[in-house]
Amino acid sequence: MSISQNRLEEILNIPDDAIDTSDIPELDDRFWENARIVTPITKKAVSIRLDSDVLDWFKDQGKGYQSIINNVLRTYVHHQQNKT
Repeated sequence: MSISQNRLEEILNIPDDAIDTSDIPELDDRFWENARIVTPITKKAVSIRLDSDVLDWFKDQGKGYQSIINNVLRTYVHHQQNKT
């Protein structure tokens, strides 16, 4: 388990009453004035051939490794689209 996974596990085990929320303002009607519905981007199942060492590295990141791969690819796409 990586350090970040250990830390996440620690955070998830903190009881709700031990979390200080005093610096978080309550939501009021103003919060909802600019709210909008955001439709999530749908995902498609694909088959892709990756080098085994690359796939192993992503899998070693733990649960959600496919989402991490997607985020890396999305970042690359955004970078390429913003090139001028």
